[in-house]
Amino acid sequence: MAEIPDTQHAWTVVRRGTPTEALQLKADWPVPNKLEEGEVFVKVQAAALNPVCVRYLSLIIHVSTLSVFLYRGWKLMRLLPNLLAKRPHVAEHDFSGVVVDANGTEFSKGDNVYGWIPAKLQQSTGQGAIAQYVRVPADNIVSRPPNITPIQAAGVTLTALTSYQALYNTARLEPEQTILINGGSSAVGAYAIQLAKARGAKVVVTASGKNEAFVRSMGADEFIDYTKAPLVQTLIHNPPSTKYHVIFDAVGLIDPSLYTYSASYLSPNGIFITTGPLPQNTSLSEIWNLFRTIFAATMPSWLGNVNRRYTVLPPVTNNKEDLNQIQRLITEGTLKPTVDSVYKFEDVHDAYDRIISRRATGKVVVKVDPSVG
Repeated sequence: MAEIPDTQHAWTVVRRGTPTEALQLKADWPVPNKLEEGEVFVKVQAAALNPVCVRYLSLIIHVSTLSVFLYRGWKLMRLLPNLLAKRPHVAEHDFSGVVVDANGTEFSKGDNVYGWIPAKLQQSTGQGAIAQYVRVPADNIVSRPPNITPIQAAGVTLTALTSYQALYNTARLEPEQTILINGGSSAVGAYAIQLAKARGAKVVVTASGKNEAFVRSMGADEFIDYTKAPLVQTLIHNPPSTKYHVIFDAVGLIDPSLYTYSASYLSPNGIFITTGPLPQNTSLSEIWNLFRTIFAATMPSWLGNVNRRYTVLPPVTNNKEDLNQIQRLITEGTLKPTVDSVYKFEDVHDAYDRIISRRATGKVVVKVDPSVG
């Protein structure tokens, strides 16, 4: 372990605020090099940014229960006080790297891997992905297939797991069913398109017109430009010949209209899944829409509910079998990681500006090791 230093460079969240205000580069952050059984030590090559990083300050809506699950993306930097967020901590979750100490696990020193630091682990250890070294359970990483680069691999885990668990575990999407994916140009949406096609489903995708070529390159069968007319009006006036079996809202709409009018285009046994109704700010209109969404999702059918199942996707969980299946699809070439842009380690603030702009298609990646191509 002599090659491992005691301190490292790491981007840490030190206060509430925008990423520019909240993030500081520390040159003396402790290296977490004391491994427990089943853990491995990884030298990080690249890390990826997430808009709400574990997707949520989201509301998990059941019949009578609301639960709040927190992942630490840039939106939560602005919302949560230090006490609740347990700052300081290293930012982000997704990474790729090289095993430095395999610690008797299935891996070997020198293996190329990718994986993630889930929110619970980040909360307990203060670790994050935008650092030179991480210590993680072996179940949180998989070997990097030779057909993708460390830059591509860095952004796979969180978004791919989100889409995989939404479509395969929650929706139980079947071959020849039809799915509407709202927000197909997002990182989650791009994986959802590919995973739905891999399952043999027909895929209809919404995005802005400028991103039509991108979502079609991911495998979209049909495209709806939501900028030409309100999406709900488009679907009501031009309903699909066969109603959708699944609607997957990959952007976390706060307005409930796509659900409340879904009787016109979602089959009676269909499911509406969302990554979580997430207010963009604390304005009265956003809060009002949030309450409208909660009311629409929990209202019984005898009071006018559309009688379609509304599901907020539970927080993504680490599942080694899911990780292995995603790795297999990548190795086969069925699933292709999408990278929007790559930034130097010292330019993390600029990387967050890119993701905040909402213009990114695919992942925004930070190169932690400058030697990585």
